[in-house]
Amino acid sequence: MADNRASLETVQDFLAQKRIAMVGVSRRKMDFSVSLFEEFRRRGYDMVPVNPAMSEVAGLHCFARVQDVQPPVDAAIVMTSPTVSEQVVQDCADAGIRRVWLYGPGGQGAVNQNAVALCRAKGMDVVPGECPLMFWRDSFVGHRLHGFVLKIMGKYPRGEAA
Repeated sequence: MADNRASLETVQDFLAQKRIAMVGVSRRKMDFSVSLFEEFRRRGYDMVPVNPAMSEVAGLHCFARVQDVQPPVDAAIVMTSPTVSEQVVQDCADAGIRRVWLYGPGGQGAVNQNAVALCRAKGMDVVPGECPLMFWRDSFVGHRLHGFVLKIMGKYPRGEAA
């Protein structure tokens, strides 16, 4: 089976972007996607919500598709079910988005092997799985512990730490 991990450099490059779409942010305030969206905002990111079933998230206009986002974003976090991730990746490619994070720590999440393959075929950088919170050194200890456990198991993204 092929190694599907992203490189640590791909993760760091993704997190260095400042304007990021979150595709599939939930309408339920207690959903983790909303917490993650707010954490990115707290850290100074210009987050853009994308969900065809909503018109607003946290006081921000919510776009139906990534192709509709203006001005365009630098990257996209996909928080959808895996059944629609491939279409979301195609939408990202159509919108010129070159960096995609298919959210999926500890389970499948948005990760779909066809979506990962499509990213790679389109020359897009992809992080298939993982949680961005475990890569911020000042995150809650539980998130950092998650990263530490993955390192021990040999499942942490490859590459040198910055």
